[in-house]
Parts: sequence; C-alpha cells; structure tokens
Amino acid sequence: MVKGSVKAMPPFGALFLFSGAGILTLLKEYTMKTQIELARENSITPQMETVARDEGLPVELIRERVAKGEIVIANNPSRPLQKVVGIGTGLRTKVNASIGTSSDICDLESEIRKARIAEEEGADTLMELSAGGDLDRIRRAILANTNLPVGNVPLYQAFKETARKYKNPAKMDPEFLFELIERQLADGLSFMAIHCGINQYTIERLRKQGFRYGGLVSKGGTFMVAWMDATGQENPLYAQFDRVCGLMKKYDAVLSLGNGIRAGAIHDSHDRAQMAEMIINCELAELGREMGCQMMVEGPGHVPLDEIEGNIMLEKRMSGNAPYYVLGPLPLDTGAGYDHIAAAIGAASSARYGADLICYITPAEHLALPTENDVREGVRATRLAVRIGDLAKYPERRDREKMAAKARRDMNWEELEKHLLFPQKAREVRLERVPEANDTCTMCGDFCAMKKGMEVFQNDIAGDKFSTPK
Repeated sequence: MVKGSVKAMPPFGALFLFSGAGILTLLKEYTMKTQIELARENSITPQMETVARDEGLPVELIRERVAKGEIVIANNPSRPLQKVVGIGTGLRTKVNASIGTSSDICDLESEIRKARIAEEEGADTLMELSAGGDLDRIRRAILANTNLPVGNVPLYQAFKETARKYKNPAKMDPEFLFELIERQLADGLSFMAIHCGINQYTIERLRKQGFRYGGLVSKGGTFMVAWMDATGQENPLYAQFDRVCGLMKKYDAVLSLGNGIRAGAIHDSHDRAQMAEMIINCELAELGREMGCQMMVEGPGHVPLDEIEGNIMLEKRMSGNAPYYVLGPLPLDTGAGYDHIAAAIGAASSARYGADLICYITPAEHLALPTENDVREGVRATRLAVRIGDLAKYPERRDREKMAAKARRDMNWEELEKHLLFPQKAREVRLERVPEANDTCTMCGDFCAMKKGMEVFQNDIAGDKFSTPK
C-alpha cells in the first residue's frame, strides 16, 4: 500500500479478475500520480519498496532520490506482471538488451526467443526496436513474452508507417506521432527513447562544423533531422515537450531523452552538435522533473576511453544528477566482429564513473541483425562490464568476489559455482576438460599453485587465520 494520503492501487493480482476493459476502468478510477510526484509527497510506494529490497538499501533513501529525480523506476502500472527496476544514483548499474526486426530480416518467433534469452541471461530492461513487419503486433508479442520493463523508440514506427502510406517519411503528421506514442504506452511500455533534444539550433551546429567521419548513426534522430530539413518546421517533440511529458506521466513511464546526434566515430566525440543536444537534453530533464515526469538522459555512442569520465561528469552536472543511459559506449571504431568486447571495456569505465543503465552491444554490431546467440553474448559481456565498474564504484560491495576467491583457493568447485556470474558456462568448460585429480584443473595439473599453497599454509588454515577473508 502507498503510505500517506494518496489512494493506493489495488493488489496486482486483483487486476486479473477483470477483463481488459475492466483493467482500464480500474486504472482510471485509481488515477495515478507518478513515482516522482508520490515521492515528493513523502509517500512510499510498493515499487520503491521493491527497489529498496532488491538493492539492499533503506527505502527512505530510495524515496528521497526518486523525489530528486536521481532514481527512476521503470514500471508501467498498466502492465502488472512486469519486473520493477530502479535506475539511478547508488543503485547497481543496470543492463539493457535491444532486439527487433529489420526490413531485411523479420522473424517474430526469433525476436520472442531473443527477448526470453535476454531475460534468462540477466538483462534488467529490454528495448523493442523493430523496424520491419507489423510493429504493433511485434511489440505486443514481445510484451506478452517477457517480464522485463520494455522500452522503444516511437519515431521508428511513425516514419515507417508514414513512408508506407505516402512513400515519403517527410509527410509525417506530428499529430500522428503523438497518437502513436500514446498507443504504444497503452500497450504497456515502461520507458521510451524520445528525441526531444534535436532542434533547429542543433542542426545548425552540425552544418557549421562540417559533416562527420561517422556521419549520423541514430535512425530516429536522422529521420527527424531529415523531416525538419524537408519541412522547415521545428521538431514537434521539442516544440511540444510539455505534451510529451503529459503522455509519459499518464502511464508513469520513464522519458529517456534520446541521443539523436550522438557520435558514430570516436573522432566526432563531443563535437559541437553532440554537445548542443546534450545541453538541451539536460535542460529538458530538469523541466520534465518539474512537471512530475520521470526523466532519464541518453548518452553516446562512440567515445574514446579517456573522455568517458568527462562525458558522465558533464551529464550529471548539467542535468541535476538525472539517471544516465549510455549506449555502449564504443571506445574504438575498428573492432567489428568483437564490438561486444570493445563496448564492455567502455561500459566498465562508464559504470565506474556513474552511468546508471548500459545498453549492450552484440558481436554483430555494425555488421548484421543480431542472432539469438549474439544477444546471449552481448548480455553476458555487458553484465561482466557493469559488475567490474560497480566493484570500483562501490568497494563495499565486494563480498561476492571474496567468497569466490576463497572457494577457488580451497578448490571447492561446487561452492565456487554459487558465486560466479555464469556458473553453467564454468561447469561446461570444466566437464569438457576433466583433470586427473578432481581437486585441480587441467591448466596446471600436478603443478597447481593453489594446492601447493594449501599444503604450505595448512596449519594457518586450520587455525582459521585465512579462512574468512577480511
């Protein structure tokens, strides 16, 4: 129950006693205030309690940071079975997996399997970014097949349907775009990457500085730039920002301010166009919070390793510490085929310096639509990366590493598996190459340093001097 004077939602299970229309009636009856509005009224919601429990933090601390806009909670109440995920300051860095069809490959069953794999492998959120096929049907199928909070980029469908109808995406009607945003939110999306920070000023910066080595790499951002160039009009998502926030508030969805002018090459990192959009997005994050909307800022992109810390510092400073959703980032341009590894290096650094949500990169990045195995490898690499970053950011949270090290030292393989991020993979490798002595591995065999060390210090170990890591 919500603590305070605000009327609480009924238990989620109760919603299933009603038809779809009945659920909508219930939602209207229990008119929602957003998480940030409730937090400012000193109300603690079930979602805040869930985040506090998952993170091992005091619930009052969660409420305070939600009230300040330093934490957002991805959880559209119209989709009751979804996982509650907190993103922001002091929380574990979260991992997003992106899936979706293209105009070349459109296999709904494969995308459903990708969604399930992403959840199985420990992704915290999912973005459904389809651009081919029946996008309403695909989105609803993905929502029905995962418990993760799901986000998207509404401009994809807006421009795709406009192009199909008029053979020219520049004919997109802004009213259709706003109708589409609400349709997608009503389906149950918990966050949206919406390109509000692209305006005539940012495009002018791009023209004046000269075109880039990496060009434009955001699909939604590029189509919006093309629409503005063809029509001479201002971006409606910027011009009617209050309307965007109103729609997001209606469903208590998180507005992720899309990075449509992000760099697609490290040489272009932090050029004037990217910085102009970043400044505008940080201003909009502040405005959105004032309106009672949960806000998140989206970041690059391709960034050299030495610029990652500065990038995050700028976003945090200019946005009032709004949660930062970082795409990758990729710290080089020559790793195609292994971009998931390159991005993991960038992600570890980003998590270390304060990024709050990292979008994974798969081995297929820049080359092809990811396969199901690409999704698996992308999530695993990014989970490793954010764990590394979090261990540096939160030294007090290293107990799991201590216990894994102790189990390895003691050659207690079953205990070791309990503390690993990927125990099944470790088990598979060990079973493929079984050692002669079960308490060693085939890396060293008879020359096992761990075994010899245990023999040398057996008296100390028996006296419990080293048995419990400090």
